[in-house]
Amino acid sequence: MLRLGLTGGIGAGKSEVSRLLTSYGAVLIDSDRIAREVVEPGTPGLAAVVAEFGPEVLTPDGGLDRPKLGGIVFGDPDRLRALNAIVHPLVRARSAELEAAAGPDSIVVHDVPLLVENGMTALYDLVVVVDASPETQLDRLVRLRGMAESEARERMAAQATRERRRAVADVVIDNDGPLEQLEPQVRRVWQTLRERAASGS
Repeated sequence: MLRLGLTGGIGAGKSEVSRLLTSYGAVLIDSDRIAREVVEPGTPGLAAVVAEFGPEVLTPDGGLDRPKLGGIVFGDPDRLRALNAIVHPLVRARSAELEAAAGPDSIVVHDVPLLVENGMTALYDLVVVVDASPETQLDRLVRLRGMAESEARERMAAQATRERRRAVADVVIDNDGPLEQLEPQVRRVWQTLRERAASGS
């Protein structure tokens, strides 16, 4: 099994790289998706969040009110640590289950937005960083996701710098250009991953 950590700044295009790698045969473990699953209604994770933050973080139908919770933890490191102490162990446990089910010959891609920020590089055989300039990130967030420019800049500033991400990368995928320039790069990376997995190195 080859374990790949995939990361990139918001708006860099990491989701598209994940999609391409999956289409080639990689097993994708998406930490953001798992983080949502472990706090769905009826889960011990949601019960723990409510015990910590109170019932006001629930929607009327009993789900997690993410904007409300985000408003509580954003900008408050202590409250964010409390949330992470609940969610992160659950995400790690579920990720381990999915990885174990993938099979010994799999190439497993862990899509982890905050891989660098959380000091997780040592957990993977390789770290792949999807890179784009801040100007490109900002344009995509505003034009494609409909974010206000101030919100986009705030979200970008809350993440690791471009230089810090590139410094820990084993492979950098340049996604500053159009989509048609991305696919050949990802295909070459996939070929390298297959060769490395086959050699067992």
